[in-house]
Formats: sequence, C-alpha cells, structure tokens
Amino acid sequence: MPATEDADNQAGPGAGEAGQADQGAAGPAAGEAGRADRRDAITITVLAAALTVGTGATDVASFTRLGDVFTSVMTGNLVLLGLAIGRLSGSLATHAVVALAGYLAGVAAGARLVQADEAHEARWYETVPAALLLELVLLAGFTVGWELTGAAPHGAAQLVLLPLAAAAMGTQSAAARGFGARVSTTYLTGTLTSVVAALVTTRRAAGVQWREVSLLVALTAGAALGGLLIANAGAGLPAVPLIALVLVIGAARAQDGGARPSR
Repeated sequence: MPATEDADNQAGPGAGEAGQADQGAAGPAAGEAGRADRRDAITITVLAAALTVGTGATDVASFTRLGDVFTSVMTGNLVLLGLAIGRLSGSLATHAVVALAGYLAGVAAGARLVQADEAHEARWYETVPAALLLELVLLAGFTVGWELTGAAPHGAAQLVLLPLAAAAMGTQSAAARGFGARVSTTYLTGTLTSVVAALVTTRRAAGVQWREVSLLVALTAGAALGGLLIANAGAGLPAVPLIALVLVIGAARAQDGGARPSR
C-alpha cells in the first residue's frame, strides 16, 4: 500500500499538468471552431438571401409573362390547377402542369447532384455548386428565349420558357438542401410560419432567427425589383437571378479553395 501511494503521488502532479495542458490546447481550438461555424452561418445566410432575391424576380416573370403561374411556389400552382379544373380552363391547367413538371424535373436532377444523404459529411461549398451550375445552364437558356421573344413570350414560347424557369427553381430548391437545415430559397411559407410562431411564444427573443427574416425580406425585395423591371425594362429581368447565382457559385468556389490545405 505505501508503495502504491508513493507511485500515485509521483504520477499525480504530472497527470494534472498534462490535463491542464490538454485543456489549454483544447480551449483556443474550440473557440476558433465556434468562430468558424458562426462565419459559415453568416455566409450561408447571405448567399441564401441572394438566391432568394432571384427567386422573387423569377416568380414575377412567370406570373406576369408566362401564363399566370409560379416557378417556385408549387402548392400555389396546385391551387391554380384545381381552379382551372373547376373553371374548365385548359390554358391555365396546361401552364400549371408544365410548371409543376419542370420544377419536379429540376428537383430530381438537383437532388442527385447535391447528394443530400451525404451532405452531413461534406461542407456546403462542396455539395451546392454542382446543382447551381445546372441551374445556371437552365437560366441561361431561359434568358436567351426571354430576349428572343422581347420579354413578352406568347403561346408555344411560354410553354418552352416556363419549364426552363421552373426547372431552374427546382434545382435551386434541391441545392439549398446542401446548406443544411432550415434553409429554403424558394418555398417560404414554412419560414414565415416559424417566424410568427417564434414571435408569439414566451421565448420569442431567442426563437426568432435572423436568417429566416432575411430570407422573407429577400423574397419581397426580389419580387419588387422584378416588378420594377417588368414595368420599365423587362429584358433586364433575367439578370437578377443570373447575377445572384453567379455570385453564389463564385463564393462557394472561393470558400472551397480557401478550405483546401495548401501543398
């Protein structure tokens, strides 16, 4: 027993010093990791808001010039489809179905590229860009057709441009899943619900997320900008989602490059 006590006494100070050293090393590392996560959260919010501005403008284009339907709000299109059936309106039904089909195709393609089931193991700047590049191609095709029709497509031209725009929004919806939980850049009814619910609960100060509020503001701002362009310079409207998309892809590429270890 005495020998054991001596051994413990001799090991004790060294073990304590080692533990303190480990804690000292872990403290700054944990702090830096926390700061990095906060910076990442801010970056995601800013980029998601930029994409949402493009969503608002695109929906204005589709609702005013592509047959009174939406490119991102598919529940709204389902309501419009029901209305068309009730009124026996073949034109509205056709546009609603075409928009829905385009959106679903975009989601399917984007989801395969994002690989959402593996997103928890990869950073957002590794999972998001591929789908956004596909969206860029779709929006570029939409822009060409928009300009060729003088920003006022009719008839068959609407049925060509509408699925392109809706597929772009569907791809963007799938891409946003790569940002992580509680990020949507297209369908925002749930986001609005979360904000209002947080405001009326007793813990509203902690519950309201500035990311959710910023996305709602961005959607409204994008729609306002789209309405301004439709009224005064319709040909320039596709520039809104295109510029937002290019900025987000560029930021993701820059973030990815900065995160790779230098050789």
